[in-house]
Amino acid sequence: MIERGDRYSTGAIVLHWTVAVLILVNLFIGLFHESLLEGVRVMPLHKSIGVTVLVLSVARLAWRLAHRPPQLPDGMAAWEKTLAKGVHWVFYLLMLAMPLTGWIFSSNPARPRPFDWFGVFQLPLLPVSGGAAAAAHEAHELLGWLMTALVLLHVAAALRHHFIQHDKVLVRMAPWFRRNA
Repeated sequence: MIERGDRYSTGAIVLHWTVAVLILVNLFIGLFHESLLEGVRVMPLHKSIGVTVLVLSVARLAWRLAHRPPQLPDGMAAWEKTLAKGVHWVFYLLMLAMPLTGWIFSSNPARPRPFDWFGVFQLPLLPVSGGAAAAAHEAHELLGWLMTALVLLHVAAALRHHFIQHDKVLVRMAPWFRRNA
């Protein structure tokens, strides 16, 4: 049985899964736009999703700071709890840094790549130097690999908790489990 205090709030669940899906789509586009998606204009979509992730991540961080998450299970080792909390804060950092480095890279004055948000409005280019844009490009790629690794770790940990530990860690964030199930 999942009690109300053992589960994330509806707002946290909606923000988590919305941002998670957007990040997965953007990781796929970022990793495969030059091979599997060659010839398809996916970068405008990639950039629009990135800006959406940035805005939703700010909202998610504000939500997280205003709403306490449920406690981790008592049976978890202290190192596991520390690692889980650390990974979550690194996720927040990456959810902000990835879109910002992409935006800085797109603002390179030597080769500006203006973009609009899903065709609705154009985002301004940032006033950056070519050196900052080049550094942001490198950072964006490295952070993308770090995000990919952390997503895999996060999914593996959630599945471990559910299928091996048999605790409620996955259930408390999963919308497909009812509160009183």
